[in-house]
Amino acid sequence: MPPTFDDLLLRARSLVTGGQRAILGIAGGPGAGKTTLAGHLVRALNADGPPWVAHVPMDGFHLADAELERLGRRDRKGAPDTFDAAGYAALLRRLRETPADGEVVYAPAFERDLEQPVAGSIPVPPSARLVVTEGNYLLLREGSWAGIRPLLDEVWYCEVAEPERVRRLVARHVEFGKEHTAAVAWVMGTDQRNAELIATTRDRADLVIPPSVLPGPGRG
Repeated sequence: MPPTFDDLLLRARSLVTGGQRAILGIAGGPGAGKTTLAGHLVRALNADGPPWVAHVPMDGFHLADAELERLGRRDRKGAPDTFDAAGYAALLRRLRETPADGEVVYAPAFERDLEQPVAGSIPVPPSARLVVTEGNYLLLREGSWAGIRPLLDEVWYCEVAEPERVRRLVARHVEFGKEHTAAVAWVMGTDQRNAELIATTRDRADLVIPPSVLPGPGRG
């Protein structure tokens, strides 16, 4: 029997023990609903008092387009080697090690209107005892990505039927400026190759989240 959303809230709360900051990862393919689930979790957990949960997406570690052009990787933006995985690991390590009376930690965000990362956009105050981070490659075993999983207390994997995932992705690319034909080509090319790689990491997750758990249409 799949978990309910209330089950997920209880499980997330249980990760924070002894005053130590915990980090919950949410993985899954493009369009599987990672961002939607993370957003609902953070809002629900923060609803009953002072905010104690922060949301830090992996997407802030996209390499800038200028660097992708220099590296010859612009045409496959979103692949594992188009992110600063080592930088992401360093941020997660810093988040884990910052004490309750420590400093604010700033994380980068990804601005979809610009399709670019923006440094210092997400403040994580010392009062945030749980950080929810989500992204495609949290469970990848290759290169610098292999250092991510040990920094996460749990990783949940969002799973959705392929036709729905593809539909969401095409709609997203159109929303942010691509022509429909170009959006379909990108989704069935670059995005699909990434999704197939991500699917091979599913078995490393602590929990698989079916789409029925999400309160609304998925994004992420």
